[in-house]
Amino acid sequence: MDDTDPEADGDEHRGDHVADASAGRTQRISKNQILTLISMASVNFSAMICYSILGPFFPNEAVKKGVSESVIGLIFGCYALVNLLGSLILGKYIVQIGAKFMMISGLFVSGGCTILFGLLDKVPGTTNFIVLCFIIRSIDAIGFAAAMTSSFAIIANIFPNNIATVMGSLEIFTGLGLVLGPPMGGFLYQSFGYKIPFVTLGCLLLLMVPFNMLVLPSVEAFPTNDSFWRLFTHPKVVLICFIIFSISSGLGFLDPTMSLFVLEKFNLPAGYVGLVFLGLAISYSLSSPLLGIVSDKMPTIRKWLLVLGGFGTAIGFFLLGPAPILQIKRLFFYIHFSAY
Repeated sequence: MDDTDPEADGDEHRGDHVADASAGRTQRISKNQILTLISMASVNFSAMICYSILGPFFPNEAVKKGVSESVIGLIFGCYALVNLLGSLILGKYIVQIGAKFMMISGLFVSGGCTILFGLLDKVPGTTNFIVLCFIIRSIDAIGFAAAMTSSFAIIANIFPNNIATVMGSLEIFTGLGLVLGPPMGGFLYQSFGYKIPFVTLGCLLLLMVPFNMLVLPSVEAFPTNDSFWRLFTHPKVVLICFIIFSISSGLGFLDPTMSLFVLEKFNLPAGYVGLVFLGLAISYSLSSPLLGIVSDKMPTIRKWLLVLGGFGTAIGFFLLGPAPILQIKRLFFYIHFSAY
């Protein structure tokens, strides 16, 4: 005859479930994950601060060299185009190259190009200046593409169950780079001239190379038999690509135009022109981690985040002009809602 008390046995099982749940809630992230977060945060911050320093002063410096505004826009645009093509190619061969090696190499290339870009004010002649701007910015874009493409792969490998939360949290450092880049670049340019902003931040990127060699764990990647280009046969993937393209185009439109408008309209020094870009950067860095957590906790509302983010961005640009159909007096203010 079995003397086991069923009720006591049930209580024991319930206790085990509670203990397991409690252990799951209190589980800490591993050392490997902590090091990865530190590495990715440094990459996001240093890469974006170097990318964003051009806005406040480069368009005006290029105009002094005899470059037209349309060509200035192409100089900014070539970076995005080469970055796009480079990301596609490097993403295809990241397994063969290795994610860690690709990131470190990208940081080295981007840092060197940033320093070289700071020497372009010594180049004689408008044509030579334009050609070298295109060449250096294109190579810089390849380095940036290598660093960012590998960072996404590493995050997906280390944090497979919390990608949106981790990505949103790391966007804080992307936002900090966007926040600090324009005012820092503007004030360094105002105080020390054209060369110092690029040399200073290029050296910062180069310092990230040995830092990430020591801190970033090695990540194994495995090839798959799936075709990369088959992704674009899915309507949802194409739609998301179009949304990212539209948002990025809108943001890129501001870089070559906003600083020239502020200089012409308000005659501000370069240091204060950089402060104009703070509205976008601060709202982006504050909202990204919150929206990342919301996206992980409530996956069903992700499509609405895309819709509201695009709608808010459109409203911001309508007011920034302002659009003629609004029939309101031209004012200078910066409104931008970021929701990815």
